[in-house]
Amino acid sequence: MKGGYPAAQAADITAFKATIVPVGEDQAPLIEQTNEIVRRINATAGRAVLPEARAIIPKAGRLPGIDGKAKMSKSGGNAIALSASSQEIRNAVRAMFTDPNHLRVEDPGCVDGNVVFTYLDAFDPDQDVLAELKAKYQRGGLGDGKIKARLEAILQDLIAPIRERRAHLSKDRRYVLDVIEEGTARARERTEKTKREVVRALGLFQLQVNSSRRSG
Repeated sequence: MKGGYPAAQAADITAFKATIVPVGEDQAPLIEQTNEIVRRINATAGRAVLPEARAIIPKAGRLPGIDGKAKMSKSGGNAIALSASSQEIRNAVRAMFTDPNHLRVEDPGCVDGNVVFTYLDAFDPDQDVLAELKAKYQRGGLGDGKIKARLEAILQDLIAPIRERRAHLSKDRRYVLDVIEEGTARARERTEKTKREVVRALGLFQLQVNSSRRSG
């Protein structure tokens, strides 16, 4: 399955003729692989059948797990779910990895690799204040508790409306299923159209017809 993942990824993108794809930095190589497939198809067809896609990578690139590991994951138990309760958010932020050498408030602290600051970089709407906090933390005089409290407040405000909307929608199962079914039908129609265009452009349609005639 791993060997076919790049092709499956490319199919998900090209089927909708996507030109902009929001991804994490670890997914950027897959976008380039997709474009390589697109270029080969277009070269074989002799014309631009499919567009190339451009990766949009957020400033944060990729968020680490709350335990400081390279990547957050639900299975790893180091992620904050969008359905997390206020207490779960609080617990997650309190457990976040900071600077193990920052033992006292007056000690200079390290910002690089500090998970709390990594999340603040991604979600703090006031980057000017954040820059001041970083400078104070690095020279000493700012405790981990204060930066965690700031991050918790930001995440609480960010996740609360999402959690509430999710809870509201989950009460109407029929509506959710209708949305999924409608979206699936629209997606199937769009992807089938793209598939037909690619098949015809590569001359595969005529091959299918000739093969059917011979077998008949």
